[in-house]
Amino acid sequence: MEIFLCGMITACNWVAATIFLRFWRQTRDRLFLFFALAFIVFGFSRMPRAFLDPNSAWVIYLYVVRFVAFASILLAIVDKNLQTVQTPPRSNNDLDTRAG
Repeated sequence: MEIFLCGMITACNWVAATIFLRFWRQTRDRLFLFFALAFIVFGFSRMPRAFLDPNSAWVIYLYVVRFVAFASILLAIVDKNLQTVQTPPRSNNDLDTRAG
């Protein structure tokens, strides 16, 4: 049963990754690319768990891989917020000059 659930979680992670890749292709926003890469890593990190002994020393490396995926999501959010801060807002004066 555990192998089946790991397979289902892997498949769901990859479906989420393809959705984010589609959004990235449409918008070219790096946030979606980082999320897609994170979900791909989540999928690949889940597969070996189905076949490894939970008490094995190798399991710690899978958590390191998952940590990297979570760190990439955090990096994507910070990157998106920094892009928003660096982009100056349009002023109302620009709209007034075109109207008059």
